[in-house]
Amino acid sequence: MSMIDIFAWVVLIVLVLSTVFVIVFLAMLPGMIAKRRNHPWAEAVTVGGWVTLFFGFVFWPLVLIWAYVDVPASAAKERQP
Repeated sequence: MSMIDIFAWVVLIVLVLSTVFVIVFLAMLPGMIAKRRNHPWAEAVTVGGWVTLFFGFVFWPLVLIWAYVDVPASAAKERQP
């Protein structure tokens, strides 16, 4: 193998690893946002972020919006004992 072949393999491995990192980070992002904002359904948002992996991130914008949407004050009062 020549140096160019080795360089090409290194570049390929770096690109694959960085792509995997970005995909995992995007799957985790809605859940991290929901937990930081103390969303009442933070676990559901987290699961929704990971489920979007199976759908090719088609529903990812919806889950991200859900992470930012707060419960209305009247609904929050009804849930408290």
